[in-house]
Amino acid sequence: MTAVQKVAIAGAGVAGLATAIFLAKAGVEVDLYDAQPALSTHGSGITLQGNALRVFDELGVWDEIAAAGRAFEGLNLRAPGPGAPVVAALPDLKTGGPDYPSTMGMSRPDLARILLAEAERSGARVHFGTRVTGVSQTDDAVAVEVDGRPAGTFDVLVGADGLHSAVREMIGIHVSPEQTGMGIWRTFVSLPPEVDRSELYYGGPMYIAGYTPTGDDTMYAFLVEAAQDRSSASPEEARRIMVEQSRAYDGPWNHIRADIEAGADANYTWFTRHLVDAPWNRGRAVVIGDAAHSCPPTIAQGAAQGLEDAAVLSELLVNRDAVDQTLWDEFHERRVARAKAIVDASVQLGQWQLDGVRDADMGGLMFGVAQLTAARA
Repeated sequence: MTAVQKVAIAGAGVAGLATAIFLAKAGVEVDLYDAQPALSTHGSGITLQGNALRVFDELGVWDEIAAAGRAFEGLNLRAPGPGAPVVAALPDLKTGGPDYPSTMGMSRPDLARILLAEAERSGARVHFGTRVTGVSQTDDAVAVEVDGRPAGTFDVLVGADGLHSAVREMIGIHVSPEQTGMGIWRTFVSLPPEVDRSELYYGGPMYIAGYTPTGDDTMYAFLVEAAQDRSSASPEEARRIMVEQSRAYDGPWNHIRADIEAGADANYTWFTRHLVDAPWNRGRAVVIGDAAHSCPPTIAQGAAQGLEDAAVLSELLVNRDAVDQTLWDEFHERRVARAKAIVDASVQLGQWQLDGVRDADMGGLMFGVAQLTAARA
């Protein structure tokens, strides 16, 4: 017997949809509420490490993910300036194990589409255009209010509603994302023939310039700068800024600039960080994914950590026979320290650049994270 029969989930992001799939496949009645009117079709790309791919296989969507994305091994470092020479070709540790590529890139909308379809096939009820607005609890249940009206009583409420989680605030966890001092321009473009893996440029006017293949003919590219208020930039101005800031980078960046000048969108966001200290639950309501922790994408582990949250929480809810303190203690033991290590390392990589530390052991830090994530959560 599972510990839960009915579960409510707030948020149709990666962590929320993964939790819905795991639980629905185990026979749990799942209602997922998302404030957006429909699944977003916007977004650039996402880099997924092997430990994320392993969870996709456990969810039953690995074949679709593999077909929709672009798998590759290794990472190239290039120098800014004429020719953009490759100065190092770094191997990747297969953090998902030998059965999966070390890394892959894919379109964020494609990822969301695949997960939503699997959640619905598995029996989860997904309600778009609905917002969780109230939570009240007893020792045995949690009553959820949606759009100001009672939506039902559930065994557990999972708050997977992102950086600015409403559930997090409603259950009394007053933690908010903080800026780290960096901002990132992103664009989604066609794939140059010479690019077959992620490549990063350190140096030049940007802290980082890079790109990742996301399919047979697509990739996303990014520039990381000191955080600025870019909120007033029109789409045309955003494209102009990204083109101008990338001119110090040669090689494949010439192709990227041409696509931006031809109309590819340029989007800007700030890097943030936060971590909810244990416990992540208040009674029978719990936050996971970006609601519980966020970090800059310097190690590309954000989605993977949300997937691991979903896998561990679902495993415990399905395999235990009670929602009790023992269950929550094991969940926190398996997730909080690991998430903290990822947040701290991701922030540290950026801080070294902000501080101009030239002898920082970036490779050692990244290898340590890879060793950590190679072990199952």
